Amino acid sequence: MVGLPEITLVGVLVADPELGISLTGAAVATFTVAVNGRCYDPDTGQWIDNGTTFLPCSIWHHAADNVAESLTTGTRVLVTGVLRQREWEATDGDTRNAYQVDATEVGVSLKQVTVKIAKTTNDASSGSADRWDDGKPPP
Repeated sequence: MVGLPEITLVGVLVADPELGISLTGAAVATFTVAVNGRCYDPDTGQWIDNGTTFLPCSIWHHAADNVAESLTTGTRVLVTGVLRQREWEATDGDTRNAYQVDATEVGVSLKQVTVKIAKTTNDASSGSADRWDDGKPPP
């Protein structure tokens, strides 16, 4: 995806992922990641928080099922995806903007937990694991 910034986030889920189905029948999981900025203050010798950024994310198809099945509130995750900006006109006439991440990969941070890996089966007959919502194969 030329021109769109691919980013990686490390943060904490603020709620359980919500699994839904698109109009075309594709699974989509939506979730929000809280990312804390920190910096080192050389004057005090301490790390200080710079505030929290909340980024809504979505992931599609078979990965959506896995995210919804595996992750819960408070899980520390790593998310890679494309940062997108949405713009709309509010009822008061002002233009509003919001950012969201279209995730391509979601993983659990192993910094403070351990996990057991369980492979899932991919139902090739549904095509949901190897097709995007528009019916085209993934990049």
